[in-house]
Amino acid sequence: MTPAPNQPSSHSDPDLSIAARARELVEGVRSGNRTLLGKAITLIESNAARHAPLAEEVVRQVLPYAGHSIRVGITGVPGAGKSTFIEALGCMLCAQGTRVAVLAVDPSSSLSHGSILGDKTRMEMLCREENCFIRPSPSSGTLGGVTRKSRETIMLCEAAGYDVILVETVGVGQSETTVRSMVDFFLVLLIAGAGDELQGIKKGIIELADTILITKADGSNIPRTEAARIEFARVLHYLTSTTPGWRPQVLTCSSLEGRGIREAWEVVEQFRDLMLQSGQFEKRRRRQTLDWMEDMLSQQLWNDFSNNPGTLAQWPRIEQAVLEGRLSAATAVKKLFNAYTTHHDQ
Repeated sequence: MTPAPNQPSSHSDPDLSIAARARELVEGVRSGNRTLLGKAITLIESNAARHAPLAEEVVRQVLPYAGHSIRVGITGVPGAGKSTFIEALGCMLCAQGTRVAVLAVDPSSSLSHGSILGDKTRMEMLCREENCFIRPSPSSGTLGGVTRKSRETIMLCEAAGYDVILVETVGVGQSETTVRSMVDFFLVLLIAGAGDELQGIKKGIIELADTILITKADGSNIPRTEAARIEFARVLHYLTSTTPGWRPQVLTCSSLEGRGIREAWEVVEQFRDLMLQSGQFEKRRRRQTLDWMEDMLSQQLWNDFSNNPGTLAQWPRIEQAVLEGRLSAATAVKKLFNAYTTHHDQ
């Protein structure tokens, strides 16, 4: 049917077309369609400018359906068995009828920029669970970008009906602080019997933990894991918890034998119930939303600055002067900023 005069068709209005396409994608996500969920995540992870309007509209439309999960960040020293633990925990939760989404922030290949850890091959049993969705996200060498988009990915998974969101980080380092800012509960996995237990992890990471879990508590390693548990419990006694009203615990588990997995999850549930009762849960979520806004603003400002024609024109010359020692870093920044503001005001 021909549109009436002065009433443009949806195809002639690009904004309406984007809204309709986003609605179709969001409805597919909410219906539990994994293919469309994967497609939506790929869309928001894209750095292509042409995808930005649709991605922003998808996030806008998905907002009312997000926020109804427990978000758990999981990190640990290399060799702590993060994936093995996540698989054991995920399978246990799925058996109880809980829907679980696993978001693994993987390091990227310097050649292909794709994720190189391959979580779907490391969690074969969990992959076969109908109630589980696993999504590795390549870091692409820029942690900030992945963190920003990981928040949006969490929202999409919540809209798809997943009750538990497990966010696995690369390992102990810079990423833990940013992942901590997007989850409700932060779990740090450690191992025993590797020399001085405090050498392999920074104090700052322990301070972020809501609970520490000593893994591989099986066979002849049980005495060592128990000794490590006592040692870390002593350390936590002298640290201030990042969550008011909560005292972080130290537990042990064997992911291979399935021991301690249920107890670890019970601590997460205790934490959630206590934080909901005290109001800290919602308070942390609101603070995280502001952190998200500030992260996106910083990224937007950096993109605007680094792509500004005035900045681009001066950058190579100023950079070379800094390399040759003819210009201090502080003066270089001042000159670049002047070039940016001069061109920006024109």
